[in-house]
Amino acid sequence: MATSTQAKSKSAKKSGKSEFSKETYLLWYESMQLMRKFEEKAGQLYGQQKIRGFCHLYIGQEACAAGAFTALEKGDKWITAYRDHAHPLILGSDPKAVMAELFAKETGISKGKGGSMHMFDKEHNFFGGHGIVGGQIPLGAGIGFAEKYNKTKNLCICYMGDGAVRQGAFHEALNLAMLWKLPVIFVIENNGYAMGTSVKRTSNVTELYTLADSYDMPAEPVDGMSPEAVHESVSKAADRARKGDGPTLLEFRTYRYKGHSMSDPAKYRSKEEVEDYKRRDPIEVVKKSILDGKMASQKDLDAIDEKINGIVEESVKFAEESNYPDPSEAMRDVYAQPDYPYITD
Repeated sequence: MATSTQAKSKSAKKSGKSEFSKETYLLWYESMQLMRKFEEKAGQLYGQQKIRGFCHLYIGQEACAAGAFTALEKGDKWITAYRDHAHPLILGSDPKAVMAELFAKETGISKGKGGSMHMFDKEHNFFGGHGIVGGQIPLGAGIGFAEKYNKTKNLCICYMGDGAVRQGAFHEALNLAMLWKLPVIFVIENNGYAMGTSVKRTSNVTELYTLADSYDMPAEPVDGMSPEAVHESVSKAADRARKGDGPTLLEFRTYRYKGHSMSDPAKYRSKEEVEDYKRRDPIEVVKKSILDGKMASQKDLDAIDEKINGIVEESVKFAEESNYPDPSEAMRDVYAQPDYPYITD
């Protein structure tokens, strides 16, 4: 995340209620504003055909990433599906490189070869960005296996959409993760509609966290519109993983304000439903907490907003001025060992 504050604070118990520091609330506000403004701009640029291909926006779901970030440690690994722009931003990836990737430029976070759905940043422990529905779930289990094998005490948080739980790989991964007590937090970002069909029309089980019952895996539903609730649930699951007690399944009940992708008009839901969720907007709720708690003034928040707008505009300028990859790059990075006889400079 492009902010000066990377420090995280732990919640303190006081009068039976969790309380978070001023620094944490300001970190949530700034990081979620970066995700929101970055993606609003990406949506505009897609409409101008400067960004092409597929593009899936995270707008509305920002608390799912922000709350988890403050609950985890620097060495922990992250992996997700193709709605993946926000995660590298909060992990510390350069917004310019993320925007350049959307433009398919050589300065992009995946060298312009991945585009919107395939963001990666090894330096910040972000393992993608995966276009195959549910394909990242067994990979998340595998990353957890590596952490356990190497005795690192780190874990992997593995995000997926609600549609992915109908994939066989989901059940296979949960079974092995529980059998081997892997340090993985499986997160279902349940925005209610998968690609465009409601959970109620596609699954007999609508309380998705209960799918973990088949594997005796701890699980719980979480208010995915609240960074506080997300932090608390992820923190508890992380403690379990680090103690060697194995994985947890969390169902983040969240909502995307836009369609599944930029080509989706989202006519399968009502305007009233969307507006109802917008009244619970995580950014506005955190902003109110900050102002009501006198942690910062409106002027302070305006300054943060201005800073974020500058970062986003700078990222667009960088992407537009960057070059497309040279055609010779087409065969590079296909295999782990890049120096093959048929590749010449």
